[in-house]
Formats: sequence, structure tokens, C-alpha cells
Amino acid sequence: MKCALVTGGSSGIGRAVVQRLLDDGFSVLNLDIKAPSETLPQERFIQVDLMDSAAIEVAMQAVVSEHNVLYLVNNAGMIRPALLEDTGLEDFRAVCRLNEEAPMLLLQHLLPGMKKAGFGRVVNISSRAALGKEVRTAYAASKAALLGMTRTWALELARYGITVNAIGPGPIATELFQKGNPPESPRTKRIIETIPVQRLGQPEDVAHAAAFFLDERSGFTTGQTVYVCGGMTVGLSAA
Repeated sequence: MKCALVTGGSSGIGRAVVQRLLDDGFSVLNLDIKAPSETLPQERFIQVDLMDSAAIEVAMQAVVSEHNVLYLVNNAGMIRPALLEDTGLEDFRAVCRLNEEAPMLLLQHLLPGMKKAGFGRVVNISSRAALGKEVRTAYAASKAALLGMTRTWALELARYGITVNAIGPGPIATELFQKGNPPESPRTKRIIETIPVQRLGQPEDVAHAAAFFLDERSGFTTGQTVYVCGGMTVGLSAA
């Protein structure tokens, strides 16, 4: 059975990715700081603080000794919104540790197995905010960095049969988003009005894009970013 590792797989987009991979016949290792509400068949939850490089080292040594992981979805991330003048150095570094450093460390651990197999699939969940968004200095910087790493890794690893791609979600109706943006609030309605398809994205929309990149038949697609944003990115680019 194909084995995939998904970070932040206990809720939101990560949970939808886990479910999609299970539906597609994978076994899934879910690395998250919190447990899912229910552990599904063929899912193994591994509790780890991905902001702690030492904890990642311990967890990944165990993973590679027990599993042949050729599929990686770097989904875990965090936002600490603030205007530029209010962005503290510790907040900036914390966001970068989770959004940039953890994906690099995880792939470094899995890389020997992928190279040995002559095959690998890596999907990095970035964000539309990488193109620029107010009150997102740390987050936008980290997600833009993830896109740069995606392209660099794609070039370095293509010769080994390893593809590396990214997804930039737009507004997605996760529990966290809906908590800050109630469905009936004027603010939420204004957000939806800016989306060409006139609806919020669902976590499953992002999971579907991830499934494409992870497919064995997607070997000629690498170093790419797909914005799952309902056309919002196109509108912003054309404005």
C-alpha cells in the first residue's frame, strides 16, 4: 500500500487531504500537534510539534525506520496577522519555523528513500497571500519562500523521478475561517463577492488538486503552483 505523510492532517485542509488519500487507497501518517476527532482506518496519528526541530528529528527517525514514505504533503501552517509596524521578530521567526523550516526538514528525512526508489511526490500548501496581502508580512513572506523552495527542489530532484509542486488556496471554508468570518456577516459576503465563482472554496477543492499532483501519472508536472481560489487570483492579476 502506498504511504503518504501529511502534516496538519487533523483539521481543515489537511483533514480533507487525509480523507482523499485514504479514499484513493493510501495509508496516511498524520503529523500534527493535536489529534483528529477520529482516527480513520489506515490512518496513523503521530503527535509532534513541527515548530521544534528536535521533535521533528525524533519523529522522522521513527517514520523512516518503519515506513517507506514516497508521498509528502506539507500542509501545516500558521498565521500571526499584523501590520508591518506591529510585526514582532519572534512572531516572524515562529511563522517561518513552521511554514518554511518544517517542510524542508521533513523532505530531507524522506529524500534518501525517495531517491532509492527513483520516485517521489511532494506537495507544498502555500497560499494566495504569497502574492501579497495586507496584515500578512510574516505569513506572506513564509508562503512566498515555500514557492521558491518548491521550484528549487523541483529542479534539484527531477532527475530522481521526484516531483515537487505547490498549491495556493484562496478563501477556504475551514472551521478556522468560518470562526473569524461567520457565513451571514457582511464581511464574509464581501469576500464572496470578490470571488469570480461566487462561493468560498471547500477543503475538498484543495485536496483534489493535491491528489492530482500526488498521482503516479503526474510525473511530467513539477515546479508548478496551482491557485485553488475560484478565479480570485486571475482577477487580482488583471486589476
